[in-house]
Amino acid sequence: MDTNNKIFFAKDNKGKEKEYEIIYKFDSDQTKKSYIIYTDHQKENGLVKVYANVYDKTGQSKELLPIETEEEWNTIEALLAKLEELTDAKK
Repeated sequence: MDTNNKIFFAKDNKGKEKEYEIIYKFDSDQTKKSYIIYTDHQKENGLVKVYANVYDKTGQSKELLPIETEEEWNTIEALLAKLEELTDAKK
C-alpha cells in the first residue's frame, strides 16, 4: 500500500481488492503510532463509510493494523469531528 497517493487498493475483510481514498493521515504523540482514515465512498444508512487503521509510515509493512484501544478510537473520533466542523465551515 502506497499511502503517499490519495487513492490506494487493499483487500476488504472478504479478500476482495477495493479502491479506497485517504481522508487524513496523522501521527499520535500519545500512542506513538501512525493512523490512516479512509473511505470507499459506500453509503450505509445514508452516511458515507469511513475506516481507520494503524499503518507503517516507513513503508516496511504494507499491512493495515486494527485500532486496539478505546483511547485510540476517541482520538480518531475527535479528529473526524474537527474535520467535519472545518468542512461545514467552508460550505
